[in-house]
Amino acid sequence: MLERIKNSARYIARYLDKEEYATGIILGSGLGELGASIDIRHTIPYAAIPHFPVSTVQGHKGNLLIGTFGGKNVIAMQGRFHYYEGYPMQEVTFPVRVLHEVGVKHLFVSNAAGGVNTSFLAGDLMVITDHINLFPEHPLRGKNLDRLGPRFPGMTEAYSPRLIRLAENCARKLDIELRHGVYAGLQGPSFETPAEYRWLRTIGCDAVGMSTVPEVIVARHMGMECFGMSVITNSTATSEAMKTDHTEVQEVGNSAQPRMTALFKSIIEHL
Repeated sequence: MLERIKNSARYIARYLDKEEYATGIILGSGLGELGASIDIRHTIPYAAIPHFPVSTVQGHKGNLLIGTFGGKNVIAMQGRFHYYEGYPMQEVTFPVRVLHEVGVKHLFVSNAAGGVNTSFLAGDLMVITDHINLFPEHPLRGKNLDRLGPRFPGMTEAYSPRLIRLAENCARKLDIELRHGVYAGLQGPSFETPAEYRWLRTIGCDAVGMSTVPEVIVARHMGMECFGMSVITNSTATSEAMKTDHTEVQEVGNSAQPRMTALFKSIIEHL
């Protein structure tokens, strides 16, 4: 694993021009167009990077973008990898390991998520304040690599309070309304049943999706500072509003991109 991480990092480092890239961004379903706002220096297809998985999901372009955003050097993943695609958790989170190896210290993760909280509406932006891991496999399962992080990493501040406060300040200045809540990570790929939505609400979840949680666990294992944001794709206030499909997820994600782009840019400017 360490050798694979190093090989991938060495390949990417050739494009970094010996500059520091401390900020990484992972763009989820329907959110990849934020990449158009990055002043791109290099675009690297995942397929060209040694040992990288290849995204198989519609709406995930599968490129690593290297450039500047908010006046800072950034590396952005235009598309991610999911457990439901058949990848084991170590493969799902492998790119996060590589980002850390090339110097990323702050990880911004975005996703499209179903609204579990009945007060949420489609298109709302939710700051992730915490998560509940409901995946059947843990990304740190197996032999621990002490060089990467401790055997038993703490998760009490998985999502940086500092970055959440910064996001709130930036949102006020931009007049962007934010929701806050707990994100539940399930394996997918089927969307949740009405009974599952009720169960998730009962155990304290505000939004649900099929990503993000493994990435944040691995990032925190390595000491990276994390900020997460969900675009709420559907309301669960009524059984009719609860219905959704992948096309609708992408469409809602696209409609929310200008607000999310402006907010991410402002936060990164103030890092």
